[in-house]
Amino acid sequence: MDKIPILRMGNFLLVTIQVDLYDRLALNLEADLVQMVNKTSARGVLIDISAVSIVDSFMGRIIGNIASMSKILDAETVVVGMQPAVAITLIELGLPLNGVHTALNVERGMKRLQEMIGPVQEDDDEIAPEDDSFAE
Repeated sequence: MDKIPILRMGNFLLVTIQVDLYDRLALNLEADLVQMVNKTSARGVLIDISAVSIVDSFMGRIIGNIASMSKILDAETVVVGMQPAVAITLIELGLPLNGVHTALNVERGMKRLQEMIGPVQEDDDEIAPEDDSFAE
């Protein structure tokens, strides 16, 4: 069974789709990606579709579903590299892709994710050193 690799980069997950997705592969990606968001506590998902030349309504819904499920798990989703023909198709199909943010390329997408999630919070488990400046 084919799988789309999901890479972890800090607080983000990066998915680069290098093939046109058929239905089973798209469903597997959806399930795998949502599980990885939960498992890694990722704060952002970046999906690179620059190699995708054809999108149908099913694929559009999968992208929307990934964004919605990721948002519920406290992660933002950015789709990058969309071909003009793909954008036109999605609009003609009337797919709003709610919750999906877009950027032209991976670099801009990463920057957008960083802006959306804000600064990374330090672990609360660390104990701050005591301040002895007022000790007598």
